[in-house]
Parts: sequence; structure tokens; C-alpha cells
Amino acid sequence: MSAHPLPSRRKALQVLAGAPLLPLGTSAMASLLSGCGGGGDDPGYVSAAFTSMAAPTLANAAAMATTTVGSTLQVKFSDPSTRSYTLGYQPFFITGDLVPDGKGGTILAGGYYDINNKPIMDATGSTPRQFFSDCPDGMSLLTVQGAKVDGVKGKPVFAVVQFEYATRNLKGDSMYGMLPSPIAVLTLDQDPNTGKLSLVKYHNVDTSGVKGLWITCGASLSPWGTHLSSEEYEPDAFDQGALGQPLALVKAFSQNLYGDPAKANPYDYGHLPEVTVNPDGTGSIQKHYCLGRISHELVQVMPDNRTVLMGDDFTNGALFMFVADKEKDLSAGTLYAAKYTSVLNATASAAISWINLGHASSAEIKALVDGGIKATDIMDSVTTDPADPTYTKIVLSKKTLWVRVKAGQEKAAAFLETHRYAALKGASMAFTKMEGTTVNVKDKKAYSAISAIRDSMVSGKSGFVAANNVAFPAAINAGGVLEHTMTGGQKDSAGAAINSEWVPASSQFIAPLLGEDLATPDALGNTANADKVANSDNLKFSEKMRTLFIGEDSGMHVNNFLWAYNVDTKQLSRVLSTPSGAESTGLQAVDEVNGWTYLMSNFQHPGDWESPLHDVVKPVLDPLIRANYKDRYGAAVGYLTATPSQTKLSW
Repeated sequence: MSAHPLPSRRKALQVLAGAPLLPLGTSAMASLLSGCGGGGDDPGYVSAAFTSMAAPTLANAAAMATTTVGSTLQVKFSDPSTRSYTLGYQPFFITGDLVPDGKGGTILAGGYYDINNKPIMDATGSTPRQFFSDCPDGMSLLTVQGAKVDGVKGKPVFAVVQFEYATRNLKGDSMYGMLPSPIAVLTLDQDPNTGKLSLVKYHNVDTSGVKGLWITCGASLSPWGTHLSSEEYEPDAFDQGALGQPLALVKAFSQNLYGDPAKANPYDYGHLPEVTVNPDGTGSIQKHYCLGRISHELVQVMPDNRTVLMGDDFTNGALFMFVADKEKDLSAGTLYAAKYTSVLNATASAAISWINLGHASSAEIKALVDGGIKATDIMDSVTTDPADPTYTKIVLSKKTLWVRVKAGQEKAAAFLETHRYAALKGASMAFTKMEGTTVNVKDKKAYSAISAIRDSMVSGKSGFVAANNVAFPAAINAGGVLEHTMTGGQKDSAGAAINSEWVPASSQFIAPLLGEDLATPDALGNTANADKVANSDNLKFSEKMRTLFIGEDSGMHVNNFLWAYNVDTKQLSRVLSTPSGAESTGLQAVDEVNGWTYLMSNFQHPGDWESPLHDVVKPVLDPLIRANYKDRYGAAVGYLTATPSQTKLSW
């Protein structure tokens, strides 16, 4: 609730009528957003809904080659009145831009740095230049008490943004996973009269103390105001092709980070980094080793400040949960993996039992890694049947393994070989690309993006379907969104109490959010219905708007979209279209920052052409995208804006 008095209705409507951005009002209007009418003649906020824009076509090729927003935001009030806002997109920068460093100079947005914080140079072209990312991903908008940054005229607001990878070098060769992921704190000047955010300072966070970052993907804002990052596709320390990446990629990464291909330890990656923003717009980082070494994509901390629900962007992956020992402190706790005890498919709700994988502190697991523990010290993992009953047969990333834990190494196995150990313990290792996770606090629901429903999720595709109890009769390559119902008072599979009131007890798919594969491509080349979500990735929920926002990472739509799904009305609306070949990233729905509402959105790798998907559009769009985004080396970091589309309120 704002400490400022409510304006009169006339004043309130004047403020709304003049609001140039997505924020629904100034700090004096925060009470409207919170749904309080204030009594008397003042209207109260009731609801917000998004109209759906049409997917762009080659009839307007320019719209397919940039971020396009054709949706409107419709706000209802209690008097009853409505107001419509036409949405637009405002970038802070395109990666590769020189932006202010807050010290009177400039810095390269999305630039890469080695362990000594020296620029990493790309010498493969005619003129060497510093590597910069075309793949901005997770972003968190936040405030810091007592913040003061030179150059801010209004109110200081911060955004932490991370960069997943660089698609290619100047020669055109793939650079995926070969560079240490940068992460930056943006100081933004918030205009108190309009809500507009302007970039004042870009600070590159020093990650040398955590040995660099590995493939940072999605992110979330913790309830205590820190940025929870990710490291996905953890390297396979056994190098058996069963986890995210081979050791050859670790060597290339290590060469660029340390100047030594042998120095990086695969067990230092695949964890959960946490960034704290300082009042001066700088940031510090720590890495938590106790939330499981999995393909972290986008985690969600529940309102208890202790329970963390984690997706697993992996094939033969699982739903994981961490319950911290203390509130607002992820440095120690208990790790769990879900086992479905009834069958989950497109229409059935399935019950969950939780397997306790173990308890650890980050410090003790990091000590094992720093002490030089090797994969073969922890487990035996072989790729051919040893005909030995002490081994357990498992499937990871569609590869069959036989594994057993070395004596006394259960804790190391749980937190450093989490995928192998969870499979050995009987978790439902059946999901394909479980990505973003978010929470609907009011309804006590959580949501997980399932990018694709195929392979181990389909009956007959895995020898472990019966045990996994995740069994679709046929693939839905366009994926869907899984809803979890959460309760307290639950026990784990061994009968011990789980110390959380936010434990998923069952899951079911949301029917309107299941994708629809096309038997034949449409005229543009889409292989999934363009009017439905395909390959959901980023998820964020707005409590005030009762809306689940969904960003796509689809190889089935020629343009990826950002969608809004109202959980009460079941209305699905296309809000934004990214440049063709780009993925929708950096999603964050911020209900209130100094009285303003924001919807943050980035994209990555524009013009990342796939065949045959883009064969129809590429000849027209490739030159446009090259012109817009630095020859396909740049991508945008920004947020949605809104302008009033009516001069009067409808009554």
C-alpha cells in the first residue's frame, strides 16, 4: 500500500490518461494496482487483460525482422470504467553497443571477460574485437534500500541481466558454451512522473571468485531481492554423453577463461549462482553447490523464503526441490527429486512422492570439489551391461548406463552427480526439457514449462516409462505447461516429514497451453499452430494481473512469441513477436516498483536460421535482421511500454 494519499478520481484518471508506459500509475497510484479503491469517489483497480495481436507475416516483412508488439492492455476499475493502452517495446541497448560505465567512460554491452577481468578477443576476423553475446537471457528488475548512484535524477532501479552464450565468432564458427557467461548490473533512472527507465550505468560483475559462469540461462528474483542465476547443461564428468556437455567443451571454455584448457573443473559448473546488488550499482556473486548439479534453467523460491522448485532442461530430467535450513539463505538444505506415483499424461493429474536425496551445505560440497574429487571416486558408471546386480540400469539423455555408488560417497553422488543418483534412487527421470518455473501464490500453484513432450515422456520410447509414470500416448513436439498443486504436511518417500508448506503434491497439464503440431508446415513454414504456444520456455506469473506470461524458444514457429494467459478467464493472448529466428528471453513480470508495473523482455540470436523451418522467410528477412542487429551479432535487452489508445474512459 502506498504511503501517499489516494488522489481524487479526477486526478487519478488524469494520471492514467497521461501515463506513457506500461506502469499503471505513479507511486500515488500504487493503491489502485493493489486493488484498493480507498472509498469515496476513488475508483479501484479490478483487473487487467491483454488483447491478442496477429502473428506477423511477409506482407509486413519488417515486422518479422524486429521486436513487434501489437497487443493492447485493457484495465478495468471499480466505478466501472476501462482504459486501453497500446503496447510497444523499449530496449535499453543492443548487445555490442558501447554504454555508460558510470565512471565517465563506456563499456561493451554483453562483453566477455577472462578470469583476470581482461576482455576476451575474437581474432578470427580481419579486425580483432572483443567478444560480445547475442544471447541475453535471464533478467531481474529490483530496488535496493539506500541506493545512490551518480547520474540518477529520479529513483535508482536496477536490472541484473545475464548472457547465456555467443552464437558464433567473426569467422562464423560456433562458440556455444566456449566462453564464460557474463552477468551485469544495470543502473536505471526511473522517472517518477512517467515511469520511464533510462540506462545510467552498466557494471560487469566480477565472476572470478566463483571460477566463471557456465551457460547462464533463465533467472528469477528471490523474495529477498537477489538475482538467482543458472548454469544449465552441466558437463559430464564421466564424458559418457549422458549429461549436458562433453569435456571437450569444458577444455575450450577453460582455454578462454584461464588461458589453460586443463584448469577448469567440470564439478565447478552446473550450480546455482546468486547475485546481490549493492547500493552503488555494483554487484557481488556467490555460487551455491547444494541445490543439485543439474541443468538449472529457471528456479522459483516460494513465499516461505526456503522452498525452491527447480526445472531441469534435460532429456530424461526430473522435477527437483530444495528446502533450505534457514529463510533467505540457500547455503544449506535438503535436496529432493519427484517420483510420480500415478500416470501423468495430457489429461490426467498425477500424484507425487518426493525422494530425499540428501542434506548438505554449499561449503562442504565445494570443499569436495576443491579437494580434487573425481567422478570415479564417487560412482561407477559404465555404458555396457556389466551383468552385475550391484549396478542399477538408468537412462539419461536417451543413453543407457549402469551405475553404482562407491562406499560412503552418497552425499557426493547426490550433489555432484545428481542426475545419475536421482535416477538410481527411482526418481521420475522422464521429462524432456523442463524449463522455466514460476508460482501463483494466491492459488498455491506452480507452473513448469515443458518445451517438448517426446522421447522419454512417450509410452514405448523408454524402458522406464512404467516406473516413471510419465506416459503420453503420442508426442507433442510443441510441448506444454505443467501445473503443480502445492500443500504442506507432506512426507518423503521414506516417511520423513518435509519441512515446507509449499510442496507439489500433484501435477497436471493446462489444456489451453498444450502446443499443436502440424502435419504439414503452413505457408510461412511453421510446423506448429502459430495461434497456440509452442515450446514454452520462460514463465513468469503476475499476481496482480492474474496472468501467466510465457516466452517461447521454438524451432517450430518462424517467429517466437511472448504470450499472456489469464488463469481466471482462460484467455490466451499473443503479446509480442521476436525477430525471426530469435528466442524470447529475459521475461519478468514486476507488479510494482515505486508504483509502476513492468514487463521485462529480451530476445537472443536473431536470424538463427533453421532449415526447413525458415526456408520460406530467410531470403526476405536475413538482410533486414542483419541490418537491425549488427549482422546478427547483436540482440536486445529491454521492456514493454504502453501508450493510451483512448482519449476518454468508457463507462
